[in-house]
Amino acid sequence: MPSYFWAFLIAAVAAVVLTPFVIKLAFRTGALDAPDARKVHKKPIPRIGGLAIYAAFMISMGFLLETAEIPEEMAQGVTGLVVGGSMIVALGLWDDYVSLPARVKLIGQILCAWAAVAFGVRIDFITSFSGEITYLYDYVTIPLTIFWMVGITNTVNLIDGLDGLAAGVATIASLTICLVALRMDVLVVAVVTAALAGSAFGFLFYNFNPAKIFMGDTGSMFLGFMLSGISVVGVIKSAALVALVVPVLALGLPIMDTTFAIVRRWLAGAPIMKPDKGHLHHRLLRLGFSQRQAVLLMYVFSALLGSAAIAMTAVSPRLAILILVLMIVAVLYGAKRLGILTMKKVTR
Repeated sequence: MPSYFWAFLIAAVAAVVLTPFVIKLAFRTGALDAPDARKVHKKPIPRIGGLAIYAAFMISMGFLLETAEIPEEMAQGVTGLVVGGSMIVALGLWDDYVSLPARVKLIGQILCAWAAVAFGVRIDFITSFSGEITYLYDYVTIPLTIFWMVGITNTVNLIDGLDGLAAGVATIASLTICLVALRMDVLVVAVVTAALAGSAFGFLFYNFNPAKIFMGDTGSMFLGFMLSGISVVGVIKSAALVALVVPVLALGLPIMDTTFAIVRRWLAGAPIMKPDKGHLHHRLLRLGFSQRQAVLLMYVFSALLGSAAIAMTAVSPRLAILILVLMIVAVLYGAKRLGILTMKKVTR
């Protein structure tokens, strides 16, 4: 069997085996998520499930990367992802226990992204549809990469609002990037994303509604950080501009939900960081969908965006642009119909 299949399988099995131990650890150490006005669960739930996701991913990588041939130009990048990912897990674990101030958490995320950048994880050039390469200066590439990685880390973190939502969306996004990487013959990226998908998928056995454990910031920030970094290391550096769009579409659901939240709060004159109940999953619940129905519907949205990303790599540039425009129009229409851009009756 291909190495990427083994990466997925090993990570998934490891996550299934390890999560019960993390549940016990959470209860013993008091890492519990208490219900409040913005949350939909009614009783305390363990919230450091990201430890199981991280451990499963690392176990899978340990088995495969020792024997895999990693191109020299990507070896440092993979090391940077492991180092930065481990740092972000430590930051998330700290936050899950003591609820860090937003500013402290942001500074920590920037430091984690900088660590990955120091190992060569950088958006250092882009290419046009014709294949023309434009190199970026360090004073552009470093802040751009950090902005991308911190931004995606937080979008996945913010979408973690319903049982199984973030884990499922991360699984779909990882598989999307994996398939695109295979199409572009970037095997290392395919293996890493397959392992990430497997660890998130295995965790879903305990996280899908009704959840026995939440991934917490430990898991959501790790998944977001790794997805953002993997796209920089591999897919985003392919020979076509469309590759820049692939990770954006693959992570389209959390990116758009976060973007709409910022616009919604800005239009209402509310602080950008002020929590509200206007996210897509909140809207679906208000429309009468159950938690499971809302999550499954958002899985479908995410899968459609992922399919569009894959399709864009297989068609002509003009058709790729047409697909992108149609997706943007459909998303804006759906957002308007659902009222996602207004804060009326949703703030608490």
